[in-house]
Parts: sequence; C-alpha cells; structure tokens
Amino acid sequence: MKPIMEVAKQLSLGDQDVELYGHYKAKLGSHVWEQVKGNPDGKLILVTAMNPNPAGAGKTLTTIGLSQALNVLGKKTIAALREPSLGPCMGMKGGATGSGQAQILPAEDINLHFTGDIHAITSAHNLLAAMIDNHIHHGNPKQLNPKKIVWKRAMDMNDRPLRSIVIGLGDGNGQTREDGFMITTASEIMAILCLSENSSDLRERISKIIIGYDMDDRPVTASEIGAVDAMCVLLKEALKPNLVQTIEGTPVLVHGGPFANIAHGCSSVIATKLGLKLADYVVTEAGFGADLGAEKFFHIKCRQAGLTPSAAVVVITVNALKYNAGIKIADLHQPNKEALTIGFENVKRHVENLQKFGIPAVVAINHFATDTPEEIEAVIHMCETLGVPAALSKVWAEGGQGGAELAEKVIKAAASTSSFRMLYEETQSPKQKIETIVKEIYRGNAVTYSSAAEKMLQKVEQMGLSHLPVCMAKTPYSFTDQPDRLGAPTDFAIHVSEIRISTGAGFLVVLTGNIMTMPGLPKRPAAESIRLDENGAVTGLT
Repeated sequence: MKPIMEVAKQLSLGDQDVELYGHYKAKLGSHVWEQVKGNPDGKLILVTAMNPNPAGAGKTLTTIGLSQALNVLGKKTIAALREPSLGPCMGMKGGATGSGQAQILPAEDINLHFTGDIHAITSAHNLLAAMIDNHIHHGNPKQLNPKKIVWKRAMDMNDRPLRSIVIGLGDGNGQTREDGFMITTASEIMAILCLSENSSDLRERISKIIIGYDMDDRPVTASEIGAVDAMCVLLKEALKPNLVQTIEGTPVLVHGGPFANIAHGCSSVIATKLGLKLADYVVTEAGFGADLGAEKFFHIKCRQAGLTPSAAVVVITVNALKYNAGIKIADLHQPNKEALTIGFENVKRHVENLQKFGIPAVVAINHFATDTPEEIEAVIHMCETLGVPAALSKVWAEGGQGGAELAEKVIKAAASTSSFRMLYEETQSPKQKIETIVKEIYRGNAVTYSSAAEKMLQKVEQMGLSHLPVCMAKTPYSFTDQPDRLGAPTDFAIHVSEIRISTGAGFLVVLTGNIMTMPGLPKRPAAESIRLDENGAVTGLT
C-alpha cells in the first residue's frame, strides 16, 4: 500500500485537504468542495448487474477492477463505493472490498469499523429513538400516540430476534410499547447522509424525519422534539468522504452504505460529486441487479443530485446465467449451453431497461476459473446478437490489465452523447410511479396493495407528499417479489405490503413481498470463520 498522502497527491490534494486516520485511511476536508467545484465534471460510469445467484455477480470487484483498468489506459479515475456493513460481513455475504487483484485496501479496516461512519449513524439514529421515548415519559407535550411511533431502533448487525420487541417493561422504565430494530444500513439516517449535499442539507433533511403521529393523526417530526442539532453533531465527521486505494494504488472514495433492496443502495452524493471534479472518470456501483440498484440510482440519486451518467456496465457470470435458468447451485459448474441461453434472457431484460433510461450499456463477463472457453464464447456471441458490446473481465486474476478490453469499450460507450431520461415524472401519483416500475422494469402486469398500504397512500396524498420518488424494496434474486421466480418472468403481479414515508431522505419506501429491514444470520454465519492470529492479523474476513 502507498501512504494515503501519496494517493491524495494523485488527486492534487495537499496536506491541508485530508484528515489522516492512520497511514492508509483519510477523510477529505469539508472545504475541498469549494476548491474544486469550478472544475469540469468527469464522466460517471455506473456498474450494475443481472439478477445474481446467492454468491453475487461481482459488481464491487468489477468496479474496482474497471477503475484500475481505466488508469492503466491513462485515464485519471476514481472509484466510488459504499461502506461495508458488519451485518453481512458476519452473516452470509462476507466483506465488500473486492478480492484477488481487484480489491480496496486496507480491506480488514474497511470491512470492520473503518473510520466509524456507520457507528455514528447508529448513534444518531438511536439518540432520536431515545429522545422519542424520553419525550413520552416526561409528559408527552406533543401528544405522540405510542401506538403510532414509526421510528424504530437500529444496530449494524443481523439480529433476527430484534425485529419485533416490547420496550419499557418494569417500573419506571417508560411507556410500555411494541418496538423493533432495523439494520443501520436500512436507516433513514443512512439514506439522508448519502443524499445530502452538505451539512446544511443534512440538518434540513434530519429535521423533516417523521417519527410518528399524534393523537389527532398529525405527523410529528424530529425537529419538534429537539433532536436535530445533537444528531448533526454526531454525524459531523461521518459526512466527510473516506479516501482509500485499490491494490494498484487507484484512489477510492468509500462513503455511506445504504442497502439496495430496502434502501436506495448507492454511495454518497458528496463523494460522487467530489470524484467528478477530481478525475476524468468516476466508477461507482449500485447494489444488486439493475432492477433494484440501477433503477433507484437513476430515479432517486441522479434526480435529487442532478447527476447524468455516461454509461452503465452490466456484470454477468456464467454461473448466474445458469442459476437464472433454474440450475441448482451444486450443478452450476457443469457445462450447460441450453441453460446459458435461457439465463441470458435475464441479461437481455436488464440491458433493455438501461436503454429505456437512455444509458449505453456494456456487458462485463466476470471470469471464473471454472468457466470453459466454449461457455465464454457462447455468452459473447449472445451479447453480439443483442447488439451490446461485451468484454471478458479477468480483473480478479490480473487486476487492471485484465480489464483493459472492458475499459476500452466503456470509454467508447461513454463518449456518445447522453440522452439520459427518467421513466416517471415527479407529478405522477405514487401508484403511477410504482406501476411504471413494475411494468417497465420488472415486466409485471399488475400491482396489488394491502389495506395498510392503501391507507398510507391516502395519507401521503393528504400530507402533500405525492411528488416524492418511490424506493422499491424487493428481493434481489428475481424481477418479481418472489425470490424463486428466476430468469425473465412475465405476466405477474407485485404485492405491496407496506409503504413508509421517508421525508428526510426524500422518497417513499415501498415494501413488497416478504422484505424485512432486519436480516437474520444464516445457519453457518461467516463470523464462525473469522480469526485473529497470534500476529494480530485477521483471517477469514472475505
């Protein structure tokens, strides 16, 4: 690893512009934007994916490798990524820093506590929760209805039993009521931090958070119980982007970590905009398949921040193609050309969807050692038939050099004139927005709503919030709301079970199927394999 100051100097940043967190991590000072805001913008490249198999498709790996490859070709490039959550690190997914010759360093630090941003978000979230119950305990002057408190507690860990709890048991411990926890990455505070432009915007957004409803069913906000300023104090350092590097020394801004199936799934606006002023290319990723991360990247992040992406990379794998054709996980390494053809329908749909947004797409075939030459050739031929450029990406084994062909095709795609557009307008009703996504992106033919969702839609209209975009919360494994309906299904209905108002983040969260905001640990959590050896080195954190 290079000392982080050397990485900063690659971006023309001086000692006064970075705040060191040891030798290899730093935060960018809040004044840096004023220094660079007059610079021309670089090109914004989004890395997304087909619907993955449970092992993922390799978006983060490809983002890192592509940023290295663009630098190999002489393009000044920054990667912009989300911060890993401890929940998935200790659960099923493992870390989120890439691997092989396409990873960000120091990996253990980034995957664990990093610079404390997620802890700060957890603290701010739970300060608000504590002040809500304290407000009720001390006379409840705002007449909050204990049965209509919508602000749960948060922690950065998968902890199934905390989904639904009862608090205030015992004498003198406050109002007894039902409550629950969500994982920090699903917190509205996380979404707010990632969508805020600066500290003033952060404060304004936090003040709008709806914490619950009073006895007359009027919404009560965080500002009404005096929590906002203290929350901003807890978040003042977390608002600054983190600077690290890839294994080849490419600068990386790692900042924020909202989940993509229960939040908007993109790294911070602040880091993205800074990156665009500091480099020729910014390569970023949006979580899960393009039906989730990319759709919300466009409709929420780009809309709110005024960003215009130049191109998108759709990451696919031979195994994910087979998985989407219904092949069992144990049999994914067996050659099956027919399954590739069936699974490619999933890729085709994602590419077509990106084209609806006016974004040129490039397919990256993330290479595995188990892929046969015949399989790779067949997939490339299918891409050619679709009329989309494709490249075999070997960044895991070869780093930037292994992504040179992909980088060349991305440069060519990004050079075309942008015709970026949204699929729905702010003036449309929430139902129209939901139905547009279901029909245009998922290719379903209907939307059904629970009675609770219908009531909340009426409330949204009454509160004058119908203009907000929708943040769809859905399984990442399928275009439907059922994780076992793989491939490219059509003629299905999406069931909306719940709608939550996130006025601070500036969107409506639309929960479909059985989506939960607090994951559970698998039968064999990744935590069982993580060790600290006698030399103080961490092993098993992948």
